[in-house]
Amino acid sequence: MVLVNLILILLLGGVVAAVSERVSSTTPRQVALLVIVLAFLYLVSELSGLDSLNQLQPSTPNDPNSWLIHFKASWIPAFGISIEFALDGLSLLMVLLTLVLGAIAVSASWTDITERHGFFEANLLWTIAGVLGVFMALDLFLFFLFWEVMLIPMYFLIAIWGHENRGYAAMKFFIFTQASGLLMLVATLALVAVYRDSMGHYSFSYFDLLNTPMAKNTAWWLMLGFFVAFVVKLPGFPFHTWLPDAHTQAPTAGSVILAGILLKTGAYGLIRFTVPLFPDAALEFSNVALTLGVAGIIYGAVLAFGQTDFKRLVAYSSVSHMGFILLGVYAWNELALQGAVMQMVAHGFSTAALFMIAGSLQERLHTREMPKMSGLWQSMPRMGAMAMFFVLASLGLPGLGNFVAEFLVLLGLFQVNPWLTVLASMGLITGAIYSLMLMQRSFQGEPNPQLETKTLTDFGSRELLTMAVMVIALVVLGIYPQPVLDIAQMTIASTLKFGLPGAMP
Repeated sequence: MVLVNLILILLLGGVVAAVSERVSSTTPRQVALLVIVLAFLYLVSELSGLDSLNQLQPSTPNDPNSWLIHFKASWIPAFGISIEFALDGLSLLMVLLTLVLGAIAVSASWTDITERHGFFEANLLWTIAGVLGVFMALDLFLFFLFWEVMLIPMYFLIAIWGHENRGYAAMKFFIFTQASGLLMLVATLALVAVYRDSMGHYSFSYFDLLNTPMAKNTAWWLMLGFFVAFVVKLPGFPFHTWLPDAHTQAPTAGSVILAGILLKTGAYGLIRFTVPLFPDAALEFSNVALTLGVAGIIYGAVLAFGQTDFKRLVAYSSVSHMGFILLGVYAWNELALQGAVMQMVAHGFSTAALFMIAGSLQERLHTREMPKMSGLWQSMPRMGAMAMFFVLASLGLPGLGNFVAEFLVLLGLFQVNPWLTVLASMGLITGAIYSLMLMQRSFQGEPNPQLETKTLTDFGSRELLTMAVMVIALVVLGIYPQPVLDIAQMTIASTLKFGLPGAMP
C-alpha cells in the first residue's frame, strides 16, 4: 500500500490546503509544502528497508516480483482491470524528481499568487498526485485515468492564475493533450482486444500485455497511437506548438511543474510502453523517430534564437532538449537510454530554475521582454549569478548534469547513425548561442534607463535556498552521476531485451 498511500497523501493534502485558506492566505502554501515533504519522507523511509534497492538488481519487465514495490488489487474483474502500481529504477527516479520539483514549485508560488491561494495549492498537489499515478500505474486503464486526471488541475493552474492570454493557452494545452490521450485510449482498448483473442480473457495489466502476439500491421498502428500520445506530451516536433503558449502564460509554479515534470511523462511513456509493447513495430519506426528527434533539436534551437520573451525562449529550448530524449529512446542501446534518463532528471532541474528566474523577473519588472531588461546584474547580482549558472547548465557545460546526459545520448546515437549524431550536435552549438544571448540581453550591458533599478529587490533567502537545491543537484549529477545511472540501470538492463531486438550494435 506504500504507493497508494503516497497518492492519497497528496490528494487529501490538496483538500486540506484548499480548506486551510479560511485560516489565513499564507496557510495553504505552508500546508502544501508540508504535505510534499511528508510524502517524500514517507517514500524514502519505506524504500530504506528494501534489500532489492541496496543490491540494485535489474527488474524483469514481465515479472512483477522482481520490482522494488508491486501492489495489485482487483477493481473491475469482468474486464481484467485492477488497481496495480509498481516501482522500479526508472519510476523511482521520476517519483523522487516529481516530489522535489513539487516542493520547488510551492516555493515559486510563495509570493507570485495573490488570490485564491487555497485552490491554487490544491490544484498543484492534485497535479503532482496525477503525475505520480502516471509514473507508478501499470494497469493501462488506471494509467490512462491518471494521464487524464493530471490535465484537469494543470488546466486550472494556467486558466485561472496565468498571464494575459491564459484562456487561449490553457485551452490549447488541454485540447492537444486530451486529443492525443484519446488516441492512446483507442490503442489500449485495441491491444486488450487483441490480447483477449489470443488468451481468452481480458487484462489491462502491463505484465500480461507484454509479448502479446499480433499481426504486423496491427502492431504498427497500435504503436503509433501510443507514440503520438507520448510525443505530444514530450513534446516532440511537429507536435510541440502547444508548449510555448502554455509556458508563457502559466504562472511560475505552473511552468516549473510543466517543464520539470509533465513533459517527462511523455518520455517515460516511450521508454515504458511504446517500445517494450511493440518492439518490432518500434524497430521499423526508429529511423522516423530519430529524424523527428534531430529535427526537434535544431528547430527548437532556431526558434529559441528568435525570441525576445524570456519564458518563450526557455520554452523553445525545452523543445530542443526533449529531442535528445527521443534520440536516446530510439537509439535503444545502453548508453543512449542512460543519457535519455539523465536528460529527464537534469532538464527538470535546469529548466525549472530558469522558469523560476523568469517568474521572479516578471514579478519585479512586470515584463518578460528581454530588450526591456538589460544590465540587471548590477542591481540584482544574486539573481544574475544564479541565472548564469543555469544558463551554462542548459547549454551543456562539462561538469554539470545536462552535459553528461547529452554526451551519453550522442555517444549511443553514434553507434547507430553517425550522420544524425553530427546533425544533433549542431543543436549544442545553437544552444550555446541562444543561452548566452538570453544572459546578455537580460543581465549584461548597460541598465535600461526606463527601469528604476534602485528599487529592484534581489533574491531573498527563500529563493536562494530553492536555487541552491537545484544547483547542488546539477553539480552532483555532473560530477558523480553514478548513483542515478545505477538506479536507472535496474530498468534499462532488462528493458533492452524487450525493445528493438538485434537492431542496435
